[in-house]
Amino acid sequence: MPSNQTPLGALPARFRRERLLIVGCGDVGLRVARAVTSRLGLFALTSSAERVPLLRQQGLRPLVGDLDDPATLGRLAGLATRIVHLAPPPSEAQAQWWRDPRTAALVRTLARRSPPQALVYGSTTGVYGDCQGERVAETRPPAPRTPRAQRRVDAEALLRHFGRAHGVRTSVLRIPGIYAPDRPGGTPRERLQRGLPVLRAEDDVYTNHIHADDLARAIVAALWRGRPQRIYNASDDTELKMGDYVDLAADLYGMPRPPRLSRREAGTALSLNVLSFMGESRRLDNERLKRELRFRHGYPTVQEGLRERA
Repeated sequence: MPSNQTPLGALPARFRRERLLIVGCGDVGLRVARAVTSRLGLFALTSSAERVPLLRQQGLRPLVGDLDDPATLGRLAGLATRIVHLAPPPSEAQAQWWRDPRTAALVRTLARRSPPQALVYGSTTGVYGDCQGERVAETRPPAPRTPRAQRRVDAEALLRHFGRAHGVRTSVLRIPGIYAPDRPGGTPRERLQRGLPVLRAEDDVYTNHIHADDLARAIVAALWRGRPQRIYNASDDTELKMGDYVDLAADLYGMPRPPRLSRREAGTALSLNVLSFMGESRRLDNERLKRELRFRHGYPTVQEGLRERA
């Protein structure tokens, strides 16, 4: 077998096929794999041996390893020409609240041999913090309000530094709420069935969305077209407050609209996890995604995406 340090173009033809490694190959990762199967050799890192048959069934070669155990990652060095990193940081209980040791372990491993040509990281729009409904472009400085978002800021910085240091074209996709009718929990239907309230209009927040299939396509576009160390808001064109989004889903599904509460009332009626998503308001600008990646949404707004199987 050829050395992984040999340039791809110098290899015999049978070894020149590009290889894509998906780190964190859940629902979105599998959609990415389906979007590129005809072009690439596909690998997926998984920490669960139980997922190996599913990944093989989907046409991927599973590699069992754990980002929390760097000693298991050795096979990743020099393996792939392109990488999609979708693994979330660990919980606060597993690490220092501001750091993402999983991304740090991945970067150290990739730096050992023949770094990839391109890497795409799936981050979160939570890094912007509360923007009080303002329109947000990628040039806005991060202002994370939660430890979870701060760990994403750390991961972004690690990966962009890795890209600069090793000549890797790294793209960071800041991702809002992912939805799809064929995604577990991918629509407000379950929320409507539970009768959970939303905020009244004067207290409500703007929320942002991307259909899971569009997100997968955006990731693939960034693998080939993303500019070096560039950030992209991976959102659709929807401009709705959270309550209006849930109302829209209720109307499409023929279900009752949820009750509306004041922010004070919601504080006693909803869990802290749900409330955390009601504390930040922003409207994402996705022009860079469209212009630089030449991306066109299959589902420009949630009206098209929710209606798909309503």
